[in-house]
Amino acid sequence: MDGFTIVNILGAFLIITSLVIVLEKAPRKAAYGYIVQSLVLIGCFLALAVTTGSVELYEWSVTAFVTKVVVVPSVIIFLSRKIADAGSELEPKLTATKAIVLVAVEVAICFIAVQNIDLPAAVEVKPALAISLAHFFIGLTCIITQRNVVKQIFGYCLMENGSHLTLALLASNAPALVEIGVATDAFFAVIILSVLAYRLYGVAHTVNADDLTELKG
Repeated sequence: MDGFTIVNILGAFLIITSLVIVLEKAPRKAAYGYIVQSLVLIGCFLALAVTTGSVELYEWSVTAFVTKVVVVPSVIIFLSRKIADAGSELEPKLTATKAIVLVAVEVAICFIAVQNIDLPAAVEVKPALAISLAHFFIGLTCIITQRNVVKQIFGYCLMENGSHLTLALLASNAPALVEIGVATDAFFAVIILSVLAYRLYGVAHTVNADDLTELKG
């Protein structure tokens, strides 16, 4: 089994972990799902590194481990503890069945879209590329369908993981500085969003996005 096949197989696990993150109501448990997804993403980086001989991807793996496996989940778990997992009982706007169907449609559309891509770097990894593109839509689905503002942060994280994998698949020899820039942007975005969620909870005493539709002077 070559590295490209391993990457395509790991792509399927990315979809599974994304569904867990979207469907899980408690932000703290969703954070653990994000850790698992990040480890799978790192596995994709390492498989590509071995197959393509890209030293840069080894560096990406280290940076991704620090930011995605350690820092970002720690921030969200800390936030969940500070607000005592407020909103853990909030149901998403879509049922589990509808969410699964929607994600399946998004993935199918991306699979169809990548068939017309004729780049040498994408020939062996079109399934993984389709899944990486689908993560933009899955992340958007998470943001739109979640009532819990903390859970909405994961929508951004899923979109960022998708862009990260797309970059690795199509530009595996890109300088590590590029990857560090992507990871750093994600890190600061999660920090800012977490601070906003904490402040919102402190003022409104809720993390239900449906209750945060009115601005009061």
